[in-house]
Amino acid sequence: MSYTGPGFEPSQPRRSRRRPLTVALAALVSGGLLGWAVYAAVGGPGDGGTSPSASASGTASETASSRTPPPGGGDTKPSASATTRSPSASAPAASGPLEGKVVVIDPGHNPTNFQHTTEINRQVDIGTNSKACDTTGTTTNDGYAEAKFTLDVAHRMRTLLEEQGATVELTQDADRPFGPCVDERARIGNEAKADAVVSIHADGSGTGNRGFHVILPGAVNAGAADTRAIVGPSRDLGERIAGSFVRVTGSAPSNYAGAGSGLVTRKDLGGLNLSTVPKVFIECGNMRDSKDAALLTSGAWRQKAAQGISDGIVSFLRGPGTPQ
Repeated sequence: MSYTGPGFEPSQPRRSRRRPLTVALAALVSGGLLGWAVYAAVGGPGDGGTSPSASASGTASETASSRTPPPGGGDTKPSASATTRSPSASAPAASGPLEGKVVVIDPGHNPTNFQHTTEINRQVDIGTNSKACDTTGTTTNDGYAEAKFTLDVAHRMRTLLEEQGATVELTQDADRPFGPCVDERARIGNEAKADAVVSIHADGSGTGNRGFHVILPGAVNAGAADTRAIVGPSRDLGERIAGSFVRVTGSAPSNYAGAGSGLVTRKDLGGLNLSTVPKVFIECGNMRDSKDAALLTSGAWRQKAAQGISDGIVSFLRGPGTPQ
């Protein structure tokens, strides 16, 4: 999620020498997440999560101005209206273990945000303060746009979750000129009465910074924001996603945010602050690191990422003690 900068909202082909599960579990345990060792083995939730330092933050930012316009931002032409489009809803859900459950997937950024800098820099209320409507997102050094990555992963997740019987909505599907703004992204999940919302991103941090991290809402009660009721279930959702992501992708938790836990708590993101339903963000990797970029640009790895995130959602929605 190239959420770099103050208050952004918003891995590579596995190396053969990496011992995926052993290394990942070692990292998780060393980060104080002994429960993750159990989680990776049997699908149970873990523990942990610290706020990133200012220097490590290229993580979730909701500001929008200094992003490089992504070359060839998207494959789909936007519609004429930026404000009246409904979120992209799934086809009728199949029967399955998630029948009756609603999942909202929030693909970070819009492929054509870069063409609407005035609109996405408009300030919106996030409860604690105001922030820019949205950002353009980041790109790899070769120009692969975060917005393209997030939409591709979202499409793959939608297919997987619909196969489990869930009703799935996307906050945007490259079907509008820009946005939605961060406050509207939260509102879409709230109005859908979603059982879970996940915002998909890839980071724009420095070279050598690698790995994924899941961003959890902190307890906020200010202005229009009151996250107190969702902090607990959102942490459960985030821990399950993080554990599944390790297991399915073989990626390690971030080496620059979350103190090795893969979990980061934030109180400055409008998409989390304004949510009234369980919601997390996931930074799937760092687009500015060549090794992570090799993963993020691989269709096979993006399928694993979609599977890992979806497995965590399924585990969360099926309840405590549910094996993955």
